[in-house]
Amino acid sequence: MIQTVILDLDDTLYDEIGYCKSGFAAVADRLAKLPGAPTPEIVFRTLWRQFNAGNRTKTFNAALDELAITYDDHLIQELIQFYRNHAPNIILPADSRRVLDQLSRKYALALLTDGFLPAQSLKVEALGIEHYFKTIVYTEDLGRESWKPSSAGFERILQALNADPQTTACIADNELKDFIAPNALGMTTIQLIRPNRIHTQTSSDPSAKPQHTIHQITDLPPLLERL
Repeated sequence: MIQTVILDLDDTLYDEIGYCKSGFAAVADRLAKLPGAPTPEIVFRTLWRQFNAGNRTKTFNAALDELAITYDDHLIQELIQFYRNHAPNIILPADSRRVLDQLSRKYALALLTDGFLPAQSLKVEALGIEHYFKTIVYTEDLGRESWKPSSAGFERILQALNADPQTTACIADNELKDFIAPNALGMTTIQLIRPNRIHTQTSSDPSAKPQHTIHQITDLPPLLERL
């Protein structure tokens, strides 16, 4: 019987694409203040076009090239920090809130999230979800080497909640990294495949495969009941 539930954040409790839009809008406002720069709307459309074209690591460089805005590495690093430190304009979906309300009455909930700080903590604050969780682990706090697929964050949660891996379920989205450690630790692993998720790659490694798959978060409570 499941007693503890560990939830991922991005593309599990909400669509991460909304955070990306929010970040690019903030960066567009910043860039539009440069001398000779176009309007924030034009800058945002350019950033968004580059992102959707698959340019995920050099989005700012490619957009600035397209906009003919002169830049150097210092400006790029400034924009990256601006993106990560902005107060995100994101909302927790109603179905996620209903499920968290339901689960928190029956299970000990924990949140485990990778990513740069303070971006991840600002997301949690904007979504208004901190009160649902007995513990929240930001793997960045443990060191970059503790990002998934490391087991460090999962082990921290098990210790904090005095939880048994055999009665713990992990719900996340990214097959490449999210399920390797909880599978190895003996947890139940569940992949939530949201329609608008960013990370759609699959893994050929059997140890990375989730044990269960759902396509909407409202499928989670009945699945946990059956386990």
